[in-house]
Amino acid sequence: MRIVIPDDYQDCVRTLDAFAKLEGHEVTVFNDTVTDLDTLVTRFQDAEALVLIRERTPITAELLDRLPRLRAISQTGGGAAHVDLGACKARGVTVMAGTGSPYAAAELTWGLVLAAMRHIPEEAANLKAGRWQRTLGTGLKGRTLGIFGYGKIGQLMARYARAFEMEVLVWGREGTRQRAIEAGLEVAASQAELFERSDVLSLHLRLNDDTRGIVTAEDLARMKPTALLVNTARAPLIAPGALEAALRAGRPGMAAADVFDDEPVVSHPLLALPNFLGVPHLGYVEKDSYELYFGDAFDNLLAFAAGDPVTDLAQ
Repeated sequence: MRIVIPDDYQDCVRTLDAFAKLEGHEVTVFNDTVTDLDTLVTRFQDAEALVLIRERTPITAELLDRLPRLRAISQTGGGAAHVDLGACKARGVTVMAGTGSPYAAAELTWGLVLAAMRHIPEEAANLKAGRWQRTLGTGLKGRTLGIFGYGKIGQLMARYARAFEMEVLVWGREGTRQRAIEAGLEVAASQAELFERSDVLSLHLRLNDDTRGIVTAEDLARMKPTALLVNTARAPLIAPGALEAALRAGRPGMAAADVFDDEPVVSHPLLALPNFLGVPHLGYVEKDSYELYFGDAFDNLLAFAAGDPVTDLAQ
């Protein structure tokens, strides 16, 4: 089978143990992201199967119309919102998804919390430049971690917060609130209270029509000038332009994120702000996580090739 894997920025897929599963197949790996339709067609035109790394390349009906050889798409992770499933069904393209792990994303989120609150990147740069102790950090003990969305990652964040002797405050849909109550956590009276009370507020929502723009400029304006907002979920959860304006206004006082509206990022207005800590989309980019993601994706593709039953998201 001719298989194409796009968007492998680190050129690491071929180094994974899971890659050996594709032995005997013709595999082409690209190490960048392109958005031009003609270029995508050129890269994918001989592919019988695509293995997609999360949501890095959207698969549209317009693109599928020009890929007559494509038979299958195997997605790393469990979501496929970036794939036009209706168009795949109409063209007989099978779409498969795997499973993921919350640990890499939760660990990265907590790393951003510590880095931002204690000014670690800034002070590391200061030390290399011969400047000694230029900031005063803020500790976590006794402060409140707000968690917006109490799913698998949010639950890990609550456990980490307890280890650091923080108070935990949760908000989300009714099911989220009920799970938090059952776990013995405090639930905010409203979304507004979550933003008002949190010293650190971390977003852990799925992006869909209901959650797009759910964090408004008014929400951000309610935050403390000493507070930190962390977003390792999806950038469009925050209303367009609202985070930049809020940071310039000083509420919240800081933000950290590894997600942006358009990725990969070459330039972005947030990166020019001294109270913003940004890293490239690293939440799931970790070896154990990749072995799981790609192991599932390759297993699904091999099952498809062998004619074994698979779950087709396009059906």
